Amino acid sequence: MAKTEAMQKIIQLVGGPENINKVWHCMTRLRFDLIDENKVAWQEIKALPGVLGAQSQSEQVQIIIGPKVNDWYEEIVSHLKPVTLEKTDKPKACKGLVSLFMDTVSGVFGPIVPAIAGAGMIKGLLAGLIALKVISAKSDTVMVIDLIASGVFYFLPFFLAVSAAKIFKTNEYLAAAVAACLMYPTLIDAAKALASHTPGAANAIYFMDVIPVSVFNYSASVIPVIFSVLALSYIHRWVDRFMPDVLKTVFTPTLTLFIAALVSLSVIGPAGIYLGKLLAFFIQGLFDVSSVFAGFIVGAIRPVAILTGMHHAMTPIALQNFTDQGWDMLMPMMFMANMAIAGSTFAIYFHVKTREEKTLVVSAAVSGLLGITEPALFGVLTRYKKAFIATTISSSIASAFIAFFGVRLYGYILSSIFSLPAYIGPYFIYILMGVTIALVLSFTLTYMLVVRGDKISESQNPEIIASQDSH
Repeated sequence: MAKTEAMQKIIQLVGGPENINKVWHCMTRLRFDLIDENKVAWQEIKALPGVLGAQSQSEQVQIIIGPKVNDWYEEIVSHLKPVTLEKTDKPKACKGLVSLFMDTVSGVFGPIVPAIAGAGMIKGLLAGLIALKVISAKSDTVMVIDLIASGVFYFLPFFLAVSAAKIFKTNEYLAAAVAACLMYPTLIDAAKALASHTPGAANAIYFMDVIPVSVFNYSASVIPVIFSVLALSYIHRWVDRFMPDVLKTVFTPTLTLFIAALVSLSVIGPAGIYLGKLLAFFIQGLFDVSSVFAGFIVGAIRPVAILTGMHHAMTPIALQNFTDQGWDMLMPMMFMANMAIAGSTFAIYFHVKTREEKTLVVSAAVSGLLGITEPALFGVLTRYKKAFIATTISSSIASAFIAFFGVRLYGYILSSIFSLPAYIGPYFIYILMGVTIALVLSFTLTYMLVVRGDKISESQNPEIIASQDSH
C-alpha cells in the first residue's frame, strides 16, 4: 500500500472527515480529537504500513508514526481541508482538566520542537567547543554562533504565541502582537533596571494611574504567553460577536488587541510568571529533600510518560528552570531514560529471529540513541513486558545516580547521544557514567530477563488493551 493511500485510509479508519474535530502532531505522533472514538478501527490502523502503534490517551487518538510524522500530517491535512478545517467543532463531552492540559502542552510544543531542539543542539556543540578550547569564548565566531542558537529561546514567546493560536483557534498575528507587547524593550529594560537595583527603578508602571503593569522580563518565558493567547481567543470571539458587521474589519482587531494586551500585561503575564516559579519551586523542593529520590522517581515515570504521551508536561517546567535558574536537572534525567530505552531495544535484537524483525529493532534502537524513542517503545518494548520493566529500572537507577552528583544542563537540547558536548564541564564525567549505566544495565537486564517466548501476543499488547479500554 502506498503511503498516500495509507494516510487516506487513516482518515476513514478514525471515522471519516465528519468525525474529526481537530488533528495535529508532535515529534512522532498524529493526534486526533474525535467526536466519537467508538468509530475508530484500532486493529486496521495498527496494520497499516508505517504505523508503529495506536492508542487512546487523554481523550486523544494517538497514531505513532515516528520521525516522518510531519509528512504524514501534511498529507492528511491536505485531504481534510475542504471538509473539516473550516467547520466549527461539533458537540462533544467536556474534557477533564488533565486532558485539556495535555492537549494544550502537546499541541503547543509539538510543532516548535524542531526549532528549539535544533537551537539547543547548536548551543550544546558551542559549549563543548568552548570547554575544549577549540575556539575562544570572546571571539566573533562565538558571538555569531550564539546569536543563531539563542535567538529561538530569547524570542520563544513569539513561537509559542503562533503555535498556541492554532490550538486555541484564534488569529495567529494577533497572538504574535500580544507576545510583542510582552517582549517590548520598554518592559524588558525596566525589568533589567529593577533586577540591577538601578536607582529609581519601579516594580510596576500604571495605566491611567489605576491599573498596574508589573515589570517582568518575559523573554524565554513559557506560561504567560500561552495563557495570554488563550485569553485572546475568548476576547476575540466576544468582541466579534457584538461588533456590527460594517465595523468588524477595523474595530474587531483593534479592540481585541487592546483588551487582550492590557489583560495580559496586568493580570495574566504576572500570574503566569508566578505560576512558572511555583512549578519550578516545587520540582526544586523535591530535589532539595532528596535529589536521589527525585531522580529515581523522574527516571521511573519517564518511559511511562512517553508511552502515554504525557512527557510533554515536563517541557515547560524545564524551560522555566532555564529562565529562572539558568540550568535544569530534569532534562539530564530524560536523557537517561532515552538511553535506557535504546539499551533495552538493542538487547531485543538478540531475541528476535527474522531479518525483518532485526531490521526494525536496530532502526528503533538507533532512533532511541538519537532522542526519538517512540519507535522503540511502541514498535519493540511494549511487546515484551520484562523488557519494559528492565528499561524502567535502568532509567531510575541512572537518573538517581546523576542526581546524586547534581548533574545539570544549562540550555535546552534534545536528549540524544549527540547531546553529550553540551555537558562538557564539571559534570561531564558523571553524565558519561550515567549514560554508560543506562545503556549497559538496560541491555544486560533485558538480555537476561527476556526469552523468545516472552513476546506479548496481540491480545495482550498494552497498546491494544488501552485502545480497547477506551471504548
